[in-house]
Amino acid sequence: MDKLVIEGGRTLKGEVSISGAKNAALPLIAASLLAPGVHVLHNVPDLRDTRTILRLLESLGLSWEREGTTLKIDGTGLRYSEASYDLVKTMRASVLVLGPLLARLGRAKVSLPGGCAIGARPINFHLMGFEQLGVRCDLEHGYVDAYIDGRMQGGTVYFDIPSVTGTENLLMAAALAKGTTIIKNAAREPEIGNLIDMLVAMGADIEGKDGDRLTIHGVEQLKAAESRIIPDRIETGTYAIAVCAAGGRAVINNCDPGHLPSLFDKLRLAGVDVEIGTKSIRINADKKINGIQAVDVTTMPYPGYPTDLQAQFMALMTMSDGLSVVHETIFENRFMHVAELQRMGADIQIDGRLAMVKGLGRSALKGAQVMATDLRASSSLVIAGLAAEGRTDISRIYHLERGYEDMVGKLTALGATVWKEDE
Repeated sequence: MDKLVIEGGRTLKGEVSISGAKNAALPLIAASLLAPGVHVLHNVPDLRDTRTILRLLESLGLSWEREGTTLKIDGTGLRYSEASYDLVKTMRASVLVLGPLLARLGRAKVSLPGGCAIGARPINFHLMGFEQLGVRCDLEHGYVDAYIDGRMQGGTVYFDIPSVTGTENLLMAAALAKGTTIIKNAAREPEIGNLIDMLVAMGADIEGKDGDRLTIHGVEQLKAAESRIIPDRIETGTYAIAVCAAGGRAVINNCDPGHLPSLFDKLRLAGVDVEIGTKSIRINADKKINGIQAVDVTTMPYPGYPTDLQAQFMALMTMSDGLSVVHETIFENRFMHVAELQRMGADIQIDGRLAMVKGLGRSALKGAQVMATDLRASSSLVIAGLAAEGRTDISRIYHLERGYEDMVGKLTALGATVWKEDE
């Protein structure tokens, strides 16, 4: 098992290019189950999670090949409807095969999903939605066993809380249902818009993109299509925060700044100079000139501040000048990185879903041995290690590799001293 080693204190300068979005690639790959023929996806990141879902598709009978960042998936050979625990246990997004399998085969047996331990994240929204379309869902022995005779029937689904994967699963299922399906209080993340674009290219009839009310008029069949994965907004935000923490100037290329309005508002309040281009962002956080001002943040569904950038922003606030409050409203167990940041000298107190961060200035953190507990917590430790004095060793970086493509190479290009070692 590898660990990540960082010699902190180096200013970050230069340019970094953003990969395709993990959270968009996974549902688009799952959507290839909906129709026979060769689906072509561009800008697909090479990550642990994308490799996992491709192995899952193979187990269901599909074949695929990769050429650089282009992925070709042949949906013709689909013949199995069961996704086993061995494949699903490491990645919650594996549940996204439920909708396509039900739409195409009328049956799906999928192990209850695993992934990061950041909260319960139940799939009851998915099952409730499927039942509104006439599906029978049974939970037994750690599996969801869902089935229907004939085609699903259109219906109305209301989410008490916007669910990203729930919205995506229902979109894919309803695309082949008989009649019209309405999803109310749907999630609005850009990744969902990316999936809608692919489904429409496949022949689906969907209204309401980028809104919280989606109307899907079911069609008899779909066809293979060609689509492009949007840039990863969470990777974009992570590198932007990393430059701020380490101090320096950098340009982030091949991104979509329009997907992160709340983050850039917060960085500007923190005293960072942010220049927005069409597909790039210029960050100026020269530590010789500017200190980091304390800023409160509350995570919210899109377009609010992303929960997936909460841990990274907290790491930045540990080196601010003042007191900030981080309020996590999405997941109930997403402060596991706090104990590791405290090992590096951070002054953070937790009260339920609130974290009070007493900033100790840019020299606050010292290198230490720390452990990654989930995907985004691991990136917060990288940010802390880049800014800290001395050496930081981050163990269990397989979490990091689930969602960040070539982080060592990208950070090295920015001037960081970082490498992997065998633990």
